[in-house]
Amino acid sequence: PKVQATHPDCSVVLYFQEQEAECLEIIRSESQTPAPPGQQGCLTEWDGVSCWSALPVGQSRAVACPDILHVFKKSKVLIRRNCTESGWSFPSPPYYNACELEAIGSNNDTEAKKGYFVTMKVLYTCGYSTSLAALLLAIGIFSCFRKLHCTRNSIHIHFFTSFILRGAAVFIKDAVLFSDESIDHCTMSTVNCKAAIAFFQYSVLANFYWLLVEGMYLQTLLLLTFTSDKRYIWWYILIGWGVPMLTVCVWVVTRLQYDNHGCWDDYTSLYWWVIKAPILLAIFVNFLIFLNVTRMLAQKIRSPDISKNYKQQYMRLTKSTLLLIPLFGVHYVVFALFPEHIGVDARLYFELVLGSYQGFLVALLYCFLNGEVQAEIKRNWGKWQSSMESNVFNLATQDFTA
Repeated sequence: PKVQATHPDCSVVLYFQEQEAECLEIIRSESQTPAPPGQQGCLTEWDGVSCWSALPVGQSRAVACPDILHVFKKSKVLIRRNCTESGWSFPSPPYYNACELEAIGSNNDTEAKKGYFVTMKVLYTCGYSTSLAALLLAIGIFSCFRKLHCTRNSIHIHFFTSFILRGAAVFIKDAVLFSDESIDHCTMSTVNCKAAIAFFQYSVLANFYWLLVEGMYLQTLLLLTFTSDKRYIWWYILIGWGVPMLTVCVWVVTRLQYDNHGCWDDYTSLYWWVIKAPILLAIFVNFLIFLNVTRMLAQKIRSPDISKNYKQQYMRLTKSTLLLIPLFGVHYVVFALFPEHIGVDARLYFELVLGSYQGFLVALLYCFLNGEVQAEIKRNWGKWQSSMESNVFNLATQDFTA
């Protein structure tokens, strides 16, 4: 069976488009068989919200708020219109009172929403740009200094890359879906927009699974007490990049086969769980790792057999990872438990605005505030200064002897 769902932002628009089409079909049908003279009354009319079927003069008709609006107001208030000699009367009570809506076609409401989304876009564009710059700099630092080459920092680089992909995916998605205001995003169903959404979902999955790898690596580190961990790196890469790729491939095939409608950004679709379930699984496993690592860390620190140097290494990596696991997982779990139409503004704020700065936070914790990184930068800076001073001295000596 096929399940057709629409993005929450577009569901109201598409609902009214369908209702209008049905009403216009009734009007066309009635126009082909006109009523006898003197019995015309009020003809069927679409008022932008409801379809009012034909009625003799002197009678009235009542309709409920449209079904799509019952999400916001459960009580079915009846709106009434009378058929008079001069035509249909105005709806009573007005829709915006009966259905708890802003006035239909309100310019103030439209401008306010437009301003809200423009502000939101500016904020998350700044956030992702800041994160991308910080992440690229952090990757450059880990790559340039040979002393920083190790399994731990290789995993950090992959984690940073997943954030870079996520930021790039957001910009690509915006460019494909919203670059042309004349294009109706709600009815768009192109290969480009589906590919952009698929890439975005892959980047989000990779983000969560590389955070899972960070937790798994920390747990392995505590279990193996800093023995050789290079043999596990390919398993980590398989989990961090492979599992998201497999998940997205299954999701794409499922959507093509059973729900190939719109732009695949409809979070109310049953098949959305193909993406959501693996993310929730990664968060749940990371939470278990969080509890286990906390327990093991307490044991390791109290143990007299662990040297002070090893304890410092435990604490340095653990502080960052144990902060990120709940920080990145809690808001996703909270929103996953509620329907997609609940708390849309809060969801957008967390996922776009605050989420856009997560990459910067990761680069800060794992790289810029890392004592080992700071020491290596200072050491190389000192060597560079000494080298420059030596070159200047040699040049001056050569000039003097010449």
